[in-house]
Formats: sequence, structure tokens, C-alpha cells
Amino acid sequence: MRVLHAAAEFFPFVKAGGLGDVAGALPRALQEIGLSVRILLPGFPTLLKGIEIRREVYWWPDLMGGGPARILQGRSPDGLTVYLLDSPFFDRPGGPYEEMGDSDRKFAAFSWAAAHLARHGDGSGWHPQLLHCHDWQTALAPVYLDQEPGNRPATLLTIHNLAYQGIYPGACLPGVWLGPQVFHMHGVEYYGQLNFLKGGLQFADRISTVSPTYAQEIQTPAFGEGLDGVLRFRKDSLVGILNGVDERVWDPATCPHLDAHYDVKLPSGKKVDKNMLQRQMGLQEDCEAPLFSIISRLAPQKGLDLVLSNVDYLVSLGAQLVVLGSGEPLLEAGFRAFAERYPGRVAVHLGYNEGLAHRILGGADALLMPSRQEPCGLTQMYALKYGAIPVVRRTGGLADTVVDTSEESLAKGTATGFCFDEPSSWVLGEAIGRAVHLFREQPRTWAQIQRRGMKQDFGWHAAAKHYRDLYASVIGGM
Repeated sequence: MRVLHAAAEFFPFVKAGGLGDVAGALPRALQEIGLSVRILLPGFPTLLKGIEIRREVYWWPDLMGGGPARILQGRSPDGLTVYLLDSPFFDRPGGPYEEMGDSDRKFAAFSWAAAHLARHGDGSGWHPQLLHCHDWQTALAPVYLDQEPGNRPATLLTIHNLAYQGIYPGACLPGVWLGPQVFHMHGVEYYGQLNFLKGGLQFADRISTVSPTYAQEIQTPAFGEGLDGVLRFRKDSLVGILNGVDERVWDPATCPHLDAHYDVKLPSGKKVDKNMLQRQMGLQEDCEAPLFSIISRLAPQKGLDLVLSNVDYLVSLGAQLVVLGSGEPLLEAGFRAFAERYPGRVAVHLGYNEGLAHRILGGADALLMPSRQEPCGLTQMYALKYGAIPVVRRTGGLADTVVDTSEESLAKGTATGFCFDEPSSWVLGEAIGRAVHLFREQPRTWAQIQRRGMKQDFGWHAAAKHYRDLYASVIGGM
């Protein structure tokens, strides 16, 4: 089975969120179970430097007004065949989604190139049977494929986060090489505007998203981000497949960022990592203090305003808090203020640091993830692997991966974390209180929950098999 992926991120070269981790791991996992998989990526400078370029596949004198463009074929360090769209659109400073007034044409050009490569192959005999598009940056590819006559590959669009849709003025339509025949309610039109993701949802053969619970949630007005009607209409084509963890990267037994390695059989190294994390972050070196952590984009969607309302309470319980992330200025300022109010108890690192993220999970006792919505979430799965017990709101992938520590789950031996339902400060505080009480009063039970979490199998092999079966059903239905 031949599958071409198209994504705007690719760990470790380009990463703004979980999409980068998925795009960096899923194609390799699919290869390991026998599929012929390749990926198309934007030609960001880090990728052009990090990928071994072997040949030019296509060249165009001008692609959507962005200047000359070409598709290059190369190979990643771990042997994956990679295509790069080398275009002035991507040769810019800043992050992958830096807005310079032409993002509509930039990612439409990327979608168009994905459709072209998928339909015509790479000129060396490789033609994909299916094009797997990831998020709004590639969502117009199924639209372009539909507009050109003749045979085409099957298409699958994966929603990683429905909140990001790629919405632009309707007047942009000619600039992205689309005509009025697709600008209607069953096409790319969305309240008079052009919506990339809506177009993909309408034209893709199948739709997937990143957890079973999120697949159900997005069909409701509360989580549908204005597209719940489209998703309900296409519910028979929608499936939720839980993301996986790249265990080559996230493994405390081998992680190069930790001071001491550990695993479920020999967990003592985690105590060393906790002490070293406290020292690095300027926290009191207190092994008896439950150490909570946050590794997140600082945004209301992540429920971090609820955490701010609980910092005084958390500290009053004798706990500590370490925060890694950036985002909303008010949230950044709020956490910074608490770090100044409680030196030695609260530590904040604004920004993102991959190594520090590993060290935080290696040393933390618990992870706070009270998201209002969370399509899948990877951090809670990383935390389980590293023995940092998650405290999560029961939504999306958090509901699919964390089992609340209740009397019933403790009796059954299934508990892996602390879950709550209502997105309120009071209810989160109750969950934090439960966690601190268990940490202090029942250390053996806490250790059992840690070990059970570390044993959870969230590797990519299970997700890869689900995708293989989904690909086969889509291709077979063409």
C-alpha cells in the first residue's frame, strides 16, 4: 500500500505542537508494518538543511504568485523518503505559521503541490494510492484533486485541532487557483469566507481525528467550532484514532536529557531527577513536597486560568509548581507573578525547551492538564511514561488515556491519574487536593499508580495498524 502524507510540521526539524510529533513518528510506524510511505513538507530552512536532497522532481516558474517553486526529493536521517516544496513562501524568519499577509496563498500552494504530487507521482515510478492530509494547511488538496478530471488517489484528512481552520476573505479565491464552482455551502464557502478546513471536510473521501472521544465531541455545537453540522453530515466517514507516543524519544530509561535513568522495574532514578529539577529551577530541594508540573501552550483552551486560581491553594498544601510554556500575555504574567510571590515553591520558564520538557516530566510527581478541550493530547501520555501522574479534565484524548483514581478503579487496579468533569477552579482544586492527599497519606498506592501508568502501551504500532485498516477501506471504496 502506497501512502503520501502531507503536513506542515515534522519533528525534530519543525514543531509548533503535537502535529510535529505525529508527522515525525506515524509515517515511520506505518513503514515498520509494511506500507510504502512518503511525506511532503514545506521547504523550511531547517528541513532543507536537515534532509539529504537527492533530486528535483518538479519545477514551476511561479506558484500562486510566490515565485519559482520546486519539489525536491530527499531522505530523512532515519531513512524516510521526504519531498520538500522549496518556495520563497517558506524561506522566511519566524515560526512555520508566521503571518505575513499571504498565508492563504502559502498553504494553498502547499495543498496544490500535494495534490499534484499525489495525482502524477514523483516521476520515478512511485504513485501513491492514498493522500493523507494533516490539518488545515493541507486541507485544500482534496479540493484541487476533485477539480481536475481523471483518475486520482483516495484522500484522508486528519483533524488535529478543529479550532484552527484557515479562514480568509472570499476575495482570495482566484489567488489560490479556485473558481466559483466550489464557493458554496457544500464546498469551501463559510459565511461568505474561504475556509480551508471546511473544504477538506467536504471533499476528502474519509475524515479522521486524533481520539475517539474527540470524534464524538466535534459533532456537537460545544466543540464543533462552527463545523459541527458538516461533521454530523459526514459522521459515517469520520473516525477517531488515538495518537501514539514515539518511544524512541520519550523513554526515561534512555532519555539523554535526564540526570538519572529509570524504568518501571528500577524507578529510584526519578528521585534523583526530582532533586536535580528542583535545583535547576530554583525550587526548595524537598523530596516530601509533591511537585506539580505544566508543559503547555498558555491559553484559556488549556484551562490554565483555572490553575492560576489554585496556585495559592496548591502552595498552602505544601506542594510545588513548575511551569514551561508561553502564550497569552495575561497568563504569562499571572504565572510570573506567582513565581515572584512564592520563590522556591513556584518556578516558571516562559518559552519552550525540548530538553527541559523531558527533565520536568522526569522530575515531577504530577502533571496538570485541565484543558477545556483537548483533541488528543500527547503530554499526558508522555507524563504517564515518565511516572508523572496526570491531573486532567475528562475531555477528548484525556478521557481516552487517563483513568480516574476512584474507589472502583483502585479496587480493579486500573487507576492511572486524577480526572474531573466541570471546567471550574473549584473542581480542579478538589482534584489537586485528592492528589496531594494520596501522595502524602498513601505513598504505596501512589507508587502503584505511577508504575501502572509507566506500563501503559501508547506506542505508535497500535495507531499504525488502525490507519492501515482505514487506508485499505478507503482505497477499496474508490
